[in-house]
Amino acid sequence: MSQPGTISRYTTAQRINHWITAGCFILLALSGMSLFHPSLFFLTDLFGGGPYTRAIHPWFGVVLLVSFAILFVRFFHHNLWNRDDTAWIGKIDKVISNHEEDVPDVGRYNAGQKLVFWSMTLLILVLFVTGIVIWDQYFFGFTSIEVKRVAIAIHSLAAVAIIAVFIAHVYAGIWIRGTMGGMLHGSVTPGWAFRHHRKWLRDLARGR
Repeated sequence: MSQPGTISRYTTAQRINHWITAGCFILLALSGMSLFHPSLFFLTDLFGGGPYTRAIHPWFGVVLLVSFAILFVRFFHHNLWNRDDTAWIGKIDKVISNHEEDVPDVGRYNAGQKLVFWSMTLLILVLFVTGIVIWDQYFFGFTSIEVKRVAIAIHSLAAVAIIAVFIAHVYAGIWIRGTMGGMLHGSVTPGWAFRHHRKWLRDLARGR
């Protein structure tokens, strides 16, 4: 339930789903980096050592896939691209400089948020598929060593890319005042909605 004078943006279930996904991602990133290079091996101490880290890392990925799949079903229809998003991208300099009065009105999510959503979707799928290929405990005999080597390379590149997307997502959530509060408390102010998601606010006013 939103606070008086605010607008409900996310339900409790949606926020729990989001934070489970975020938590799994952080655990995956830390455990994955610890296995990526010897200089980061000290991170395995967070998970009880190297063998435990190697064993639990893929299961973090399974939980992430399931949690993100639920998010995808809930929000994909809000993230479909349209002409307003193309126009918004054309005014990205105005967005960065906080002159959003010259930026086209957008719905529930702007083009930047949609790019994060679809990048996460693609990269999680790539990481899961390549992760299955190199999950030797259960799938060792299904592919050759050469295929596993290619999968490891793709898995590593996708991991670097998704960490960069995640950092950009967190930075944007902190940089745009009021955005983080929406995911923490589930509600935003009318002023925030009018400034950043005017078309979504109008849809709410029309009862859509």
